[in-house]
Parts: sequence; C-alpha cells; structure tokens
Amino acid sequence: MTYKRELKIGNFIINDESDCFVVAEIGHNHQGSIEQAKKLFDAAKEAGAQAVKLQKRHNKTLYTKALYNQPYDNENSFGPTYGLHREALEFNKEQYQELQKYAKRLGLVFFATAFDFKSADFLAELDMPVYKIASGDVTNVPLLKYVAKIQKPIILSTGAASLDDVRRAHEAIMPINRRLAILQCTAGYPAKWEELNLNVIENYKKSFPDIVIGFSAHDNGIAMPVAAYVLGARIIEKHFTLNRAMKGTDHAFSLEPVGLRKMIRDLKRVRVALGDGVKRPSDSEKPALIKMGKTLVAGRKLPKGAKLAGRDVAIKSPGAMGLAPYFLDQILGRRLSASLKEDEPILFKHLEQ
Repeated sequence: MTYKRELKIGNFIINDESDCFVVAEIGHNHQGSIEQAKKLFDAAKEAGAQAVKLQKRHNKTLYTKALYNQPYDNENSFGPTYGLHREALEFNKEQYQELQKYAKRLGLVFFATAFDFKSADFLAELDMPVYKIASGDVTNVPLLKYVAKIQKPIILSTGAASLDDVRRAHEAIMPINRRLAILQCTAGYPAKWEELNLNVIENYKKSFPDIVIGFSAHDNGIAMPVAAYVLGARIIEKHFTLNRAMKGTDHAFSLEPVGLRKMIRDLKRVRVALGDGVKRPSDSEKPALIKMGKTLVAGRKLPKGAKLAGRDVAIKSPGAMGLAPYFLDQILGRRLSASLKEDEPILFKHLEQ
C-alpha cells in the first residue's frame, strides 16, 4: 500500500503508519577517529537506530579566510585555529568508504550533511543514499537546488527559519526532486523546552501534505521525540555520543547509548499504543470488567409474579453476569416469570413479556 505521505530511504519505507526512522546524529562526536566512529556505529545499531549521520564540510571554501585563520584556543579545540580545528574533524574519501562498508555490514543507513557544493560533490561520488541539509542552509536556495539534482532523498532541518523560509526551500526542491522530508528543529545547543514548538509539526503536516515530517531534537532527554511522533513526526534525528563528558561542543546535549536505546524503545511503544482510534474493550480488560463491573441482581428473595420495584433490584459486582445497570429503567415495574434468590442476576428471561 502506498501512502500519500511516504519516503523510502535505503530499505526503509517511512509513512504515517510506520515506526520512526531514527537517525543517530554523530556529527563530529567521533573526534576525528575512525575507530571512535565505528564504536558509535556499533552502539547506534545496538540501540535500534536505522541510520547514522556525519557532517561533511570543505572548510577552505566554506569559511572566510578570516574565520578559517581565527585563533580557536579552548577546551573543545582540536586545532590552534578554527580552520585547523575543523580539518582535524574531517574524514577523507578512503575513510568514508571504510565507514560505508562498516555501516553496510551492520545494516545501517550511513549518510552525511552536505554543508557546501564541494561537500555535496564529495558525497555524490560516494553514492550516499540520502542527503541532509542543515538548518543554516534553509535559505541557501542554490545549494538546495544543487543537492536536489543529485536525485537522492533529502532531509531538511528548519532551525531558526520562518514558515516563509521553509516554503521557499520546499518550492526550490520539489520541482527537481520530490523525495523530501522536512524536520522541525530549534537550533539551540541545547534547545530550551519552551522553544521546541512541537506544534509546528502539525503546521508542517497541513502546509506540506505530500511529504514526510520529522523532528531534529536538540533538547536534553528522550521525551520530546515521543511527543513529536504523536504529533506526526516520522523521522527523528538525535545527537549521539558514547560519553557526554567527552571533548567537543555537541557531547553535552547528545544521548549516550542507554538514552538512545530507551528513546527508540519508547518510540516503538507509542506507535503501538496509539492504536486505530476505534474505542472498544480489549482482551486484557475482561477480568477487570468482571471484577469491578456491575450487574443488576435481586435485592432480596423474590417470588414468581413479583412486580419489580426499586428495593427489589440491587447493583452489585461482579459484572457481566446479567443485565448491565443501564437496563434498570427497562425492568422496573415488570413482573417476574420465575422466583429469584437474593443476589441472583436478573435476566430478561426472568421477566414476563
């Protein structure tokens, strides 16, 4: 069955009826180490994530010379200047190919954010299955169109954007490539609870009825992605680390493996818990319905032919043994066709026609 709002990424089909497609956003939490990246892939797979994501920048063309050469001396620095710091956190083509093979063995979708044209070309040469566009490029229409022409699915984060910005991005991409997902995002690190504005997810669903909507969660904790799923998000991106105390700016608000595992567990539970919306008793409720429910019973010993009055009928547990209490008005004033013992359930067959 094909849904109006549907996106295929790798072997995963994402739609309104599916589980969440969970992206463990590693970013640069690998600290420039291939072995660290592999450990993050292992932990993400064990936690139940469907995908792992890095960030790709061609730093010398992305940043001005002033910013690239700006001193960057702090506890999170991997180089003496901002440019060298960024370079230390980049993987080359051979390293990306090694990680591609590793992710494939694990059954993970592996992709990256393209921050610029050269990075998009780099990822295209690797035949990435999906492309992420960061919030900072929502208004970068030239890059949006450039990536759209690669003809792979695009996941667009929308932090710090207005609805007009998002519409513009949507209008730029869709005529070229209709395989688009839009994520509500608040680009705080971490984002404050009162700034998450999860109801934007419903706004996006109405504004863009033909595409999958998701949530890029920059908050601390695991509860908000579950709320986002209830509102309609079907892609969840969450920053991921092995240890929140590690060196780097993103670790502090990232989930550790146990947190990611619990978040994915809860996302799977909420999909099942939402059900189909049809109100009906469940099988597990039947014992409670009997134990705590009520039945109309004889309030005292009653002879055949007695005309039932209020004092003759009691409402007692257990339930489901005779007539439900809502039948009380229908039996009062009628005569018994058989005698009843005290507490014996009253049935229609006990009443004269």
